[in-house]
Amino acid sequence: MRTGGFAEWTGRFEDERGRRRAQGDPDWERGATLPPAVWAGIRRFQVGEDGDGADLVAKADAAGDPDYARAVRLFVAEEQNHARLLARLLAAGGVPVLTRHWSDTVFVRLRRLMGLRTELLVLMVAEVVALRYYRALRDGTDDPLTTDVAARILADELRHVPFHCARLRVSLAELPGPLRRPVMSLWRLLLLAASLVVAVDHGPALRRFGLTRRRFVSDVAASSGEVVTAVLTPGADPS
Repeated sequence: MRTGGFAEWTGRFEDERGRRRAQGDPDWERGATLPPAVWAGIRRFQVGEDGDGADLVAKADAAGDPDYARAVRLFVAEEQNHARLLARLLAAGGVPVLTRHWSDTVFVRLRRLMGLRTELLVLMVAEVVALRYYRALRDGTDDPLTTDVAARILADELRHVPFHCARLRVSLAELPGPLRRPVMSLWRLLLLAASLVVAVDHGPALRRFGLTRRRFVSDVAASSGEVVTAVLTPGADPS
């Protein structure tokens, strides 16, 4: 089954890969200095970005659209690059990476429970939360290397969300009409729960960024409306 439009997404990912190669890496030699609470948060997000994406790739292959499967592989490569960038940032600050974190383990197990639709819905929770976190990391520190790394990752995440929305729009269209909005309502509840966990877990770092826990959760919840509209409305994408 061809879902349509994913050859264009493959082109976007390939263009970005070329731009990234031409740009090169940040200047790791300048090092990074951050408060311990911020380093702790970066370590946790680095674990979340790491992974081979094999389960998602297999489900994309099974969907029967080679253009989509190719785009997913390019998406996974970008996520792996995020993990590499964060690991290099930690190294620049003399901070070791984490080998695992319970929150990442929970998300991975949830994503693998069922088919591609469920995997993408859970993955989108992490992506939307990450948008707010990386924006805060970019804008809330005065360390140039950290700002550079966060800005690069945020730019990618801003493309990832509409990419996943495009596939979820196709997937939810296969469900009976009355089920589609309840599915997205449940997704918003899962997003709220995840944002609350992150707000509690990263509270000290958020304060360093000038954010309260309440404001972080509120911002994530506000952004979810655009995602729901993009998934349920043909031709729509989150801004």
